[in-house]
Amino acid sequence: MVLKTLSVLALAATAVQSLSHLKFAGVNIAGFGMMVVPRNPTGMLTSNPTDFGCSTDGTCNAYNVCPPLKQLGCKLTSSMSTIHRLRMVVGADGLSQMQHFKEDGYNAFRLPVGWQYLTLNQMTGVLNDGQFAKYNMLVEACLSTGAHCVIDIHNYARYDGNIIGQGGPSNEMFAEFWHNIASYWKNETRIIFGLMNEPHDMPDMTTWTNTVQAAVTAVRSAGATSQIILLPGDNWTRAATFVSGGSADLLNTVKNPDGTTKNLVMDVHQYLDSDYSGTHTDCVTNNIDAAWKPLVTWLRAHSRQALNTETGGGNVDSCVEYLTQQIDYQTANSDVIIGYLGWAAGSFSTDYTLSETPYYDGTTWTDQMTVLKVLSPKVS
Repeated sequence: MVLKTLSVLALAATAVQSLSHLKFAGVNIAGFGMMVVPRNPTGMLTSNPTDFGCSTDGTCNAYNVCPPLKQLGCKLTSSMSTIHRLRMVVGADGLSQMQHFKEDGYNAFRLPVGWQYLTLNQMTGVLNDGQFAKYNMLVEACLSTGAHCVIDIHNYARYDGNIIGQGGPSNEMFAEFWHNIASYWKNETRIIFGLMNEPHDMPDMTTWTNTVQAAVTAVRSAGATSQIILLPGDNWTRAATFVSGGSADLLNTVKNPDGTTKNLVMDVHQYLDSDYSGTHTDCVTNNIDAAWKPLVTWLRAHSRQALNTETGGGNVDSCVEYLTQQIDYQTANSDVIIGYLGWAAGSFSTDYTLSETPYYDGTTWTDQMTVLKVLSPKVS
């Protein structure tokens, strides 16, 4: 590992920049709806199996989930892929994980879920009461820790292969869906609304911006007037292409009903492996020059902020090194980068490539290497 050296003057300058620490540090608590499959160097996925409920074409199955709750757990079914079975923990104790992570200093948890899960496989904006109640068990567990909780719809801007507002569900249906979600938590100040996980290959980003605007208006009209809403861009909402790909400028036009952009925060992801996919154990970059510097420059110029809702790496020395550098840079620019959430814990097994799921021996939790050495706020 390369040792970092700083002169006294440089160290003092960094200390001045970092007086206001990152607002959020957290972990994704997955299981209700997400997937992990290899992507090629352009970011495109090389295959499209379903894992934990949702694939990247927005095809989700309400019955193929593995909730990170002891009360619910999951059943191994014939429709689950072998990869799915190997990566999951049946009956993961998400509440105890979050309580442990709070002791590590974390203050935010992102809770992925598929649209289909919340509507019981019906393409509608109306929530299924029973399904929503199950997901809400995880949200309530999160809130009980005192942390902020990110509601993350993990559908890749699609529903069963069709893009929202562009041949798939209408903007009106998506708005109804978000109105119903926001209505439930409109008075909960520690809820963050993550409109959509990782849009990609969007034929028309202007049209997608209109879809995002419809959802923002719906959330605010439901009475959730003060909470953070996360705005996702194209190309897996990667920080490295958020500005150059045009997402930043287009999403900058999205407004609250009162015409302001207050608490409308850009939603960005960035992994540190060779193809930025988050599917390899080793890390090769800190992303500073390629991703964070251009984004920070744009955010500051436009008086906007971003939250890094997915990042991480394998539990190896290279990822400890580069994640440390990335988080140091984010902290030094905490006026515009307000935090990070690592991928992932919850129902992921402890030997998953990017696992942040802590080990449990029946009495004690032990953190993964990246959490222990860099991601935990106690060390970062």
